[in-house]
Amino acid sequence: MRIAGLMGSAALAVLVGFATPAVAADAPKVKAAEAYVVDSAGTIHFSKRQTRRVPVASLVKVMTAYVVLREGRLTDTITVTEADVKDAVREGATTAGLRAGERLTVRDLLHGLLLPSGADAASALARRYGPGKTAFVAKMNRTARALGLADTRYTNADGMPTPGNGGYSTAADQVRLAQRALANSTFQAMVGARTYKVGKTAVHRAHTWRNSNELLSRSADVLGVKTGYTRAAGYCLLFAAERNGVQIVGALLHDGKDGRFTTAERLLDYAARRIAEG
Repeated sequence: MRIAGLMGSAALAVLVGFATPAVAADAPKVKAAEAYVVDSAGTIHFSKRQTRRVPVASLVKVMTAYVVLREGRLTDTITVTEADVKDAVREGATTAGLRAGERLTVRDLLHGLLLPSGADAASALARRYGPGKTAFVAKMNRTARALGLADTRYTNADGMPTPGNGGYSTAADQVRLAQRALANSTFQAMVGARTYKVGKTAVHRAHTWRNSNELLSRSADVLGVKTGYTRAAGYCLLFAAERNGVQIVGALLHDGKDGRFTTAERLLDYAARRIAEG
């Protein structure tokens, strides 16, 4: 059985029928160049250049995980290669600290991908489930089209600058992707974990991975989702929480390093107030 199952019609309903947004006078100030916040009822709470195509750095790894969860099994084992390690180091990317020759499960590698944003884990997963990175990126793009992400294109599995700045997406497309990914309970549990530990065995070292998403410890009922940074993309944050029984998902692109978490927290509070007020 594949990891990801079909979503129910109720879950699909939240992805369509977005109303025309109107940013209220009391909305938080948002310095991010692009931003978008919507809830599971389809109400848009904030929008700012939400359809502008820009690089999104490691938010790309959300699609990487989404494709892997559809293609593989959590118990599959992958051997890390020298190329997986060297490619990440050469790009100056964040890594999961993997070493060539280690054999880890897909469950482990997905945590290494999503928590510390490991480009080495992205390489190993893409290589396995393409098979090969070129074929994997093609799967990412086919999946984006199938999900209706018309303003999204990927050039790699990690969002790093080579090639083509990792492709492009929009704040609106990233929110829609996050909604789909969060409908998978395995994905939601992973991005909501603050830490993940892998005990030492005969085939791999011990690893402790900490989530780069500071919002998990700063705001109530946060579900995840992913941080990102490159010079071209700036600091990015894809975030989600459940407030008043409603899921709220947002994206901040080309923002400040620490300011993105404060802004996301304020946007979640703002959306929750609007939901409560009806």
